Amino acid sequence: MATRRKVGTRVGNRNWIAGLSVAGLMLPEAVAYAGIAGIAPQHAVVAAIVGCLTYSIFGRSRFAIVSPTSSSAAILAATMATLPGSMTDKMALATVIVALTGVLFVTASLLRLGNLAGFISRPVLRGFALGLAIAIIIRQLPAVTGVDVPATDIIHQVAALLAAFPQWNAASITVGLVALAALLLLRRVPFLPGAFLVLCAGISASRLLDLPSHGVGVVGPLSVALTWPSWSLVQWSQLRQLVPYTLPLVLILFAESWGTIRSLSLRHGETVTANRELLALGAANVASAVAQGMPVGAGFSAGSAAEAAGAESRMTAFIAAIGLAVLVIVGAGLVESLPEPALAAVVIVALAHALDPRPLLRLWKLKHDVVIALAAAVGVIAFGVVNGITIAVALSLAVLLHRLATPYVATLGRLGQGHDFVDIARHSDAETIPGISIWRPAQPLFFANADAILTETAARIGRDQTARAIIVSLEESFDLDSTALDALLEFDTLVRAQNKRVQYARVHDRVRDLIALAAPALLSYLSYSVDDAVAAVSQPGSTTPLPGAVQ
Repeated sequence: MATRRKVGTRVGNRNWIAGLSVAGLMLPEAVAYAGIAGIAPQHAVVAAIVGCLTYSIFGRSRFAIVSPTSSSAAILAATMATLPGSMTDKMALATVIVALTGVLFVTASLLRLGNLAGFISRPVLRGFALGLAIAIIIRQLPAVTGVDVPATDIIHQVAALLAAFPQWNAASITVGLVALAALLLLRRVPFLPGAFLVLCAGISASRLLDLPSHGVGVVGPLSVALTWPSWSLVQWSQLRQLVPYTLPLVLILFAESWGTIRSLSLRHGETVTANRELLALGAANVASAVAQGMPVGAGFSAGSAAEAAGAESRMTAFIAAIGLAVLVIVGAGLVESLPEPALAAVVIVALAHALDPRPLLRLWKLKHDVVIALAAAVGVIAFGVVNGITIAVALSLAVLLHRLATPYVATLGRLGQGHDFVDIARHSDAETIPGISIWRPAQPLFFANADAILTETAARIGRDQTARAIIVSLEESFDLDSTALDALLEFDTLVRAQNKRVQYARVHDRVRDLIALAAPALLSYLSYSVDDAVAAVSQPGSTTPLPGAVQ
């Protein structure tokens, strides 16, 4: 009992440390993201508080910190620039967009559309995490060097940063490097909230040494006045016009949030479900809209900070929200003195472990999917989160279709005197059965590959003059679409026209049901195992075409 109480206390302490560390990061990040979106800081701060509180109730990841993100802030900025009316009118419309985003997430969860996340493979997620970490770290460098670089794409930002080398501020770089060193040292003492302590030290140094007078950027004044939605400013006729602004936001939040949650969970062998996370993200955005906050998602930098600080449960997000609220109430005046290089250092260290190349090296060793992972990383860096993840998913689907559509048909032989039949190209001890040719398509048959695979099989059968009976194992095909069914019936007619017996093995029940409707006479030529099929063709039987088969 004492041991259990000690373990529970240790876990609780880790949640408190992680929560306070993340809270110290969230406040200045929220101020920065509000600046990107061109709105008052309180909209981002409130969104971070309600986002974390709501996710701690509905979500399942212990690392996810649902708050404003840089990508969603950029999309909101572009949206705000195109919305009509005054700033008050724009904020009302932006609030509706956040609410619609939440509703779409909840709807997708109820419709069980989270399985669409399966189209984002694990190598894509690993590449996404690597690319996003590099992109975010690069975006912190202007704050460290003390130069103002336009927030364009990463490549142009790096070029502009290098071009501005003569203007780099030595004091700003010194603050950033000292903060980096302190954070790396504090990582050796996991029970201390390193990020929070460094930010507090940064505020103290800023005030004692008057860092702004040395050209070191600071966060600046923070207004925390709360406002509530002005729903009366929104007309119903405007809702349809807001949908085009909402869909990109849903896409970016889903890509970034699921990529973050899934990649962090994979790293620790934990299970999360896309439908549940869709519901949690939807609820968080609806809550943010009610508080007139920004759109929220599971940002990679905050999630990585929670992971690095040792988060043990969703209580980390709850504690971070409460800690942020306390900071807003008692420390708003202090936060304005926070040096931007120190904040950048916290973000960089939080993401440093995401640069671990071992997952990519493993894919390289396996000789599988490394190109997809690298494409995801390069795509995010070069083209942004949305375009990068779109490129990676498209490439992933292209590789899948190529694998499925590439005809490979194995010739099977018997192992010893048993019932096992294997690919004779892989098993030298497997023996073919005289007079019987056994084939197995290596991919499930569907509309894109059925003709190619069965045509290739028929051609190879035609070249084999010794086989009087043919067995085709359909074990890879759980189901058939109508195109694959027609191709199979055409194949059957073609082979029987060569006066060969045909039997089908390992036929699944759904395929049997389909054949029963399309060609009932073919049912007597279906077997549950290859061994049963061999026994069937070994018996005397007809080789004439089947009634109902395609002629």
